[in-house]
Amino acid sequence: MSTPISSNSQISQKETTSATKNKGGLEGIVAATTAISKVEGEIGRLIYRGYNIHDLARTTIFEEIVHLLWFGHLPNKRELEQLQERFATERTIPENVMVTLRSLPASTEPMDALRTAVSAWGAVAIQGKPTIDQAIALTARFPLFLAAFDRLRRGLEPLESKPELGHAANYLYLLTGEIPSEEHVKGLNAYLVLLADHGMNASTFTARIVASTESDISSSIVAAIGALKGPLHGGAPSKVQDMLREIGTLEKADAWIREAVSTGKKLMGFGHRVYKTTDPRAEELREMARLADANGFVFTRGVEELAIAILEELKPGRRLYTNVEYYSAALMASVGLKGDLFTPTFAVSRVAGWSAHVLEQINNNRLIRPEAEYTGPTDLAFKPLNER
Repeated sequence: MSTPISSNSQISQKETTSATKNKGGLEGIVAATTAISKVEGEIGRLIYRGYNIHDLARTTIFEEIVHLLWFGHLPNKRELEQLQERFATERTIPENVMVTLRSLPASTEPMDALRTAVSAWGAVAIQGKPTIDQAIALTARFPLFLAAFDRLRRGLEPLESKPELGHAANYLYLLTGEIPSEEHVKGLNAYLVLLADHGMNASTFTARIVASTESDISSSIVAAIGALKGPLHGGAPSKVQDMLREIGTLEKADAWIREAVSTGKKLMGFGHRVYKTTDPRAEELREMARLADANGFVFTRGVEELAIAILEELKPGRRLYTNVEYYSAALMASVGLKGDLFTPTFAVSRVAGWSAHVLEQINNNRLIRPEAEYTGPTDLAFKPLNER
């Protein structure tokens, strides 16, 4: 396989310190340079290594996207076969990780189980500087760790992977024990392609910070999983389902949405920190959800249209549109995934981007160390303990 491509420049110290004050969240601050992906929020466009996400979502499988993110170009047939062979070879769970997974209570959140499994695997499998081989090994195992835990918590034994199945199909097989339908594989593949990377989001930034300290790839990915778990980042897709169940019917939707917005309740699946129009990933997932469940789509789409109109009416100028979470919930439910597996499945995709960013960071590294504006007191008089 080809040699990974790295970003050819690291942001200068002058640039990183030029904006010393910020309203919070580092919004608008450029913290790194990258050649991996570009998010254009004003026009709703997402680019992977120069390719528009709409073209990739409709025509590629996840393994092609992984190759693109890691090596800088889409694979030819032989390169794709080589990567698929490597994935198949890496589809094993070491004994220490299986022991760890078996020890977890059935009530453990799958994101916590995934984080724990990656940490346990890294403790015995990772040494030295992050490499492309380590990235392959990690990405190949994410579905195995999740599926093994899910089966164990249901009182079932984990299954052996089928080397003839692709990444998405093998994941579904390991969860269910049945060869998935072509329709389900296509839907999950599209989801994995769409979520593989997304600029300098919170979890990717976290992974790059850890990598910048010259820590190992497992530590970087464990930290990224922790960031993705948060409901303000990746932890909300299943809550879209909860919201839709609470709304109940399209006839009740208008009143429900108006009351929710008027009382400050968050509409799950609407609004994005970057996109000021419809998330391009949501556009692709919308079509996949329509094909997967035509009857359910009428309700889901109806709620979406009402919500966008009401948000514009009650919050004019806020530009709150559908984000990736809204149709992620519908699509993942249609392929048979339980709600608490939605965010971990996000991680099954995003580990490709995380690892690509880790490799890019270390190839031209500078410790990421921003400043903070201190707002506390400075002239307090010290008193010994017995005088306080």
